Amino acid sequence: MRRGYLFVVLAAGMWGTLGIFAKYLDGFGLSTFTMVFYRVLFALALLTVYLRIRDIGFSIKRSRLKFYALYGFFSIFLFYTLYFYTVTISSVSFAVLLLYTAPVYSIILGRLIFGEKLTGEKVLALFLVMTGVVLVNGVNSGFSIKALLFGLLTGFTYALYGVLAKFAVRNEEPEKVLFYTLLFGLFFLLPFTNFSVPAGAVPYLFALAFFPTFLGYILYNHALKEVEISRASIIATVEPVVAITVAFLLFGETLSPGQIIGAALIIGGSIIVHAREKERPKEGALEEGH
Repeated sequence: MRRGYLFVVLAAGMWGTLGIFAKYLDGFGLSTFTMVFYRVLFALALLTVYLRIRDIGFSIKRSRLKFYALYGFFSIFLFYTLYFYTVTISSVSFAVLLLYTAPVYSIILGRLIFGEKLTGEKVLALFLVMTGVVLVNGVNSGFSIKALLFGLLTGFTYALYGVLAKFAVRNEEPEKVLFYTLLFGLFFLLPFTNFSVPAGAVPYLFALAFFPTFLGYILYNHALKEVEISRASIIATVEPVVAITVAFLLFGETLSPGQIIGAALIIGGSIIVHAREKERPKEGALEEGH
């Protein structure tokens, strides 16, 4: 059990470095699409080896291809690129906090698509997150309306990632779902990618694929065999804390007192939503992983 909790913390900590990698790669002059393309390409290569070792087949029904095309478009092409782009036009701290507005969209989508009940806890979470967004993007935040809009869109696509995961794992293993989602996402990225990258950027691109993308997912997936998904989701909210802390240490990014309160409200709202989740280990591995 303790190992499971450790795996969750490690996975969330790795996800917290996503924005850090985006900042460094932006310094090499790479476009957002190019960063994401190589992240997905290297992660696919690693995942292929992993599936072979685990003796998990690659076959899926042809009728499922349209679903994975849709999943790859929203969950990889849009979500990954929107998050990285938000980081490059604002800050790591700002982007990761707006990413955690996802529970607001999850509640709304859950109500519209699955008919999930709108409970008092969910209403409270909505209020906390929306208030937090207002505080994080206060008058002295220094970030544009463009950054705010792209950050909120990131949260929406992250929520959509989780919604689509509910449909995906009904038919295939989580690892296979991730493989085909990444594969179709790669196809959508192809027309926008500059394949020529500086040699110095390659180690960062591989590390981006290995640690937060591949290893983070594998660790979280294994953790769910020992830890309840609701508990794991709550522990995983250390991600923005890690991102904000590392961004401060490496880039000197800081938050005003009002933004710190806003950050606490956003994270608190996310915790409230996850605390009421039902146990869905297979779905949870995909809903959290990014």
